[in-house]
Amino acid sequence: MREALVPAGTRILNSFNKETFVFTHPYEDTISSRMDVVLGKGGSGGGNAVAHIHPETDEIFTVNSGQVMVMIDGQEHYASEGQSITVPKGASHFFRNVFDGDTHLTVTFVTAQQHLRFFLNLARWTSEQPGYFKPDGSVKLLPIALGLNAFRDHLYISGPPVVVQKLLFAALAPIARIMGYRLAVAPRSASRQVEPEHEGSLVSGL
Repeated sequence: MREALVPAGTRILNSFNKETFVFTHPYEDTISSRMDVVLGKGGSGGGNAVAHIHPETDEIFTVNSGQVMVMIDGQEHYASEGQSITVPKGASHFFRNVFDGDTHLTVTFVTAQQHLRFFLNLARWTSEQPGYFKPDGSVKLLPIALGLNAFRDHLYISGPPVVVQKLLFAALAPIARIMGYRLAVAPRSASRQVEPEHEGSLVSGL
């Protein structure tokens, strides 16, 4: 029997940007990985609508209900119920709910990597460590450096060259640890378990 990263259906609300992560398929032994996202009215995804890239995988947004706008390399793309939008690997993007109500999405990473683990880490931070975030919902520099250095080649911010970000995050990650910042979920290569100091409630309702 496959081991789930978290119980299937675990929901964690990011109250900063009205985005709920729904871990509907929390299994890591697959070629691709996917989860559901619910965007509330006015909600956004992608680090509070911060443009970013996934350098090693395409990302597919499939709309189950509502309507989403995905900005890809500066161009707006819209999808409604039953439609999908594919973001090619390396393309700058973010997404936003443009429906007058909730929009339900299935997000698929064509190359699984450890995206489920990465986004579970980010989701738990929003629920358990709100002090890691600025008032606008973006992650502060030290914790995001810790996270992106741990999950290398999963996500980078659009704009600065990736090589510069890698060097910066590698330099700042030890400082982040000294300052008390911790991952909620470690990369699989480092540990197959949630870090013990952050064990606790995973679920936050809408």
